[in-house]
Amino acid sequence: MFVRFFTGVGAVVVASFVYLGELVLLAAEAIGSAVTHRMRWRLFLRQMVDIGLLSQLVVVITGGFTGAVFAAQTYFQFNKLGVASGVGAVVSAALFRELGPVLTGLMVTGRVGAAMSAEIGTMKVTEQIDALRALAVHPVDYLVVPRMLAMMFSMPLLVAECIGFGLVAAYFVSVNLFDISGPYFVANMVRWTLPRDIIMGLTKGFCFATLIVFISCHKGLTSREGAVGVGRATTEAVVNASLAILISNFFLTMFLNVIFPAGWR
Repeated sequence: MFVRFFTGVGAVVVASFVYLGELVLLAAEAIGSAVTHRMRWRLFLRQMVDIGLLSQLVVVITGGFTGAVFAAQTYFQFNKLGVASGVGAVVSAALFRELGPVLTGLMVTGRVGAAMSAEIGTMKVTEQIDALRALAVHPVDYLVVPRMLAMMFSMPLLVAECIGFGLVAAYFVSVNLFDISGPYFVANMVRWTLPRDIIMGLTKGFCFATLIVFISCHKGLTSREGAVGVGRATTEAVVNASLAILISNFFLTMFLNVIFPAGWR
């Protein structure tokens, strides 16, 4: 019984390390290809539209309602303590440091990560990737690199957009529903929103972009067993990328707070 248990645990651990190694190798190959090969501008711009432009509605709605509800909840608690004027500062710090990057990453994972895995997985099971190799076209250079560059460029902008609409929604909720002074809300928010908060939010967005694109593309490239395998790969890509965002967010928070301490400006 114990032998079977430790064998199962060991198999899971080994499989996890193999999976992480494959992700690292894919990332290294994609980055090397992006540096050494010519840029495929048409594919890059197409991915910019699919990833950045078409994700704006989801990001705007997510940011707006997150900012609005967080402002309301903050006011309900702060008003009991007589410090309702601090709503702007708390909402701003939370959106920049945590809520904006994490929620944007999760929404983009559900929309873009699933599409990447399904598209590449379909090409894999229908032997289109083998056809690319037969035509002397490197699959990583053709499929992964444009998506990687578009995601890395689009994700910080989407995070900034999510944060911006969240702050606007929080302002209107606080001023129009809770009678908080508008100028004081803005002044308090600007005073306590430091450059390190902005850097943290954009840095997390960039890091989450790399996780999403490599996990999704890897699942697509390794999918098998026809339509069932593509569906399984898509589900695993979304789940793994979402968990990777939530787990890495903790370590990024600790790391960035060490690099940019409280007194850093």
